[in-house]
This record gives sequence, C-alpha cells and structure tokens, in this order.
Amino acid sequence: MAEGGHTTLVERIARVLAGTAHSSNAEGSDPSAGEKVDLVWHEHRNQALAVLHAIRETDQAGAAAGDPQQWQRMVDASIAAAE
Repeated sequence: MAEGGHTTLVERIARVLAGTAHSSNAEGSDPSAGEKVDLVWHEHRNQALAVLHAIRETDQAGAAAGDPQQWQRMVDASIAAAE
C-alpha cells in the first residue's frame, strides 16, 4: 500500500490549477509551463484548499468502494496539515 506522497495534497492540487492556468495543454499559452508552475503554484493554494473542502464528502461511487468516514478523516487531515 502506498505510504503517501512527498508533497501535500494542497500543493499537488495547487500545481494542477497553476498548470491549467499557464500550460498550453490546458487554458494557458506556455508550451513548457513547468518552471512557471514552480514559481506560482502558491498563488493557487486557497483554491486547492477549496477543492479539498468540496471533496470531504465522497460521492456514492466512492462510498461504495470504501469507508466514507475514513475518506473524510483523510481529507480533513490534509486540510488541517495545510492550515
């Protein structure tokens, strides 16, 4: 079983949001946005926290696949670690 990543969930989500904003593979115009993402991901931190708050409660498919209370505890722990 995986032990967890080397970056926080907040950072990973913020990096995805930054990449979406800057990369030409998404909504941006930079064909190689990696360096820009490294510089600006912090600016997307609040949005990343909002995403985590939104997914604290799993959907029906997620609940059917596992323990919804455990999921919520895991997401809450990631939020608490970031705040």
